[in-house]
Amino acid sequence: MKFVVIISRHGVRSPTGKADQLNQFSAQPWPVWTVPPGYLTERGTKLMAIFGAYDRELLAKQGLLSHDGCVDAERITILTDSDQRTRETGKAIAAGLMPGCNLIIHALAEGTPDPLFHPLTAGDVHPDRQLATAALAGRIGDNPSGLVEAYRLQLQQLEEVLAGIDAPKMSLFNIPSSVAPGKADHLVDLRSPLGTAATMVENLLLEYADGMPQVGWGRVDENKLRALMQLHTASADLERWTPYIARAQSAPILGAILGSMQQTVSQTATADALGRKSDRLLILVGHDTNLTNISGAFGLSWLIDGRRDDTPPGGALVFELWQNGGTSKFSVRLFYTAQTLDQMRNITPLTLENPPERVPVFVPGCSRADGSCDWSAFQSLVHATISTDRTPTHH
Repeated sequence: MKFVVIISRHGVRSPTGKADQLNQFSAQPWPVWTVPPGYLTERGTKLMAIFGAYDRELLAKQGLLSHDGCVDAERITILTDSDQRTRETGKAIAAGLMPGCNLIIHALAEGTPDPLFHPLTAGDVHPDRQLATAALAGRIGDNPSGLVEAYRLQLQQLEEVLAGIDAPKMSLFNIPSSVAPGKADHLVDLRSPLGTAATMVENLLLEYADGMPQVGWGRVDENKLRALMQLHTASADLERWTPYIARAQSAPILGAILGSMQQTVSQTATADALGRKSDRLLILVGHDTNLTNISGAFGLSWLIDGRRDDTPPGGALVFELWQNGGTSKFSVRLFYTAQTLDQMRNITPLTLENPPERVPVFVPGCSRADGSCDWSAFQSLVHATISTDRTPTHH
């Protein structure tokens, strides 16, 4: 193994939305968190440091890094999005990966949109929003209200959690459904009970992962959470995985991954690369949006901790670059890794004997029977995937 790229979601954070908007749907107010909205929590920091320490153990076993010490610090680049939760996640991973080695975390100033993670607001990516809207509408029969029927059971389960014994001011089922071209960071504006429900379920997951004694006012256990989380993955699947949307939004990050790998293959500096040609490890810390976009662009799917295509806090896509013994042939393997719900709730130490979940990911049109992609096939796939993102907006 010559080089690894880890694209990680930030760790456990507080909810990003405004509680008063969600409180109208619940009989009791949503809990108040100890950190500002969208910030990495103390638990989130601990969990990511644990993950970083495990990554070191695994990469040392695979022969990529030394088992301890700071000798490999010059061969690692960590780059994060500019907000607090991603920068602090990067620091926590670094502290676990190489304690005391003062790894530098590269990030833009807080509040500055990074085109790598937010290409629609900060980059030169200008997709056709009408086409993106048609692409999403075509997956739901151009009938956004049909989503209510498709997920009625889970929506009713969520309503029972929200209500308890009292009726809230407003029902999720009263939210109108529509689909239209979006603005800024959103290519498409899909409004439906599913989107609001997805936000609430994510908040319940964050309560669970952050170790809150009562999740969902004491009405949500792990089994109930797993059932409800289908609402979040369904919403993400439509808004972020839809291939046209996914390709447009993942183009810069895929170009950077390819450029960074190419630098290792050719051992010459590459313009698109992040880090140095001597690097062995590149860690990018972004958002679940980035992971789902990459997944949709390539047509990836995974099953982890009993959940399909979920991107929980700290979850990561791993790209491994391998050189075939003594030859000039290279190949790429993909994995998805995440701490289980139990491991997050219990702050479980991770070791090679007690690892996080890690599953192989098959890349359609690229992976062979052994799970590896030939390097040239991987290059061709990335080029074909990112070449569709430059369609100018129709005026």
